[in-house]
Amino acid sequence: MASVSPSSAVDPSGEPIPTSAVLMAASRHIGLRCEAENLEFLRCKKKDPNPEKCLDKGQQVTRCVLGLLKDLHQRCTKEMDGYVGCLYYYTNEFDLCRKEQQEFEKVCPLE
Repeated sequence: MASVSPSSAVDPSGEPIPTSAVLMAASRHIGLRCEAENLEFLRCKKKDPNPEKCLDKGQQVTRCVLGLLKDLHQRCTKEMDGYVGCLYYYTNEFDLCRKEQQEFEKVCPLE
């Protein structure tokens, strides 16, 4: 079994690894790209606190986020891994990784 670097956003097969550093690095992209899915999930949770009632909405959010992570990693591998690695090293402290964030968002701008 191949080892996975904690600073990589994907495993050896190219599947996203949603660690806290990866999710933090992509958080602004997630907020934009998966906004509709997140809002539907939140509306469902507000309407019915029973967790089973919103499983499909939660799966839609997860599908959106994992698809986005895969897309970001394919389009800007080096910059995303650099930003993720910085966040991992500094325990998700955004302020210590602004340079890496700028490099990442320059290559993969917010859409």
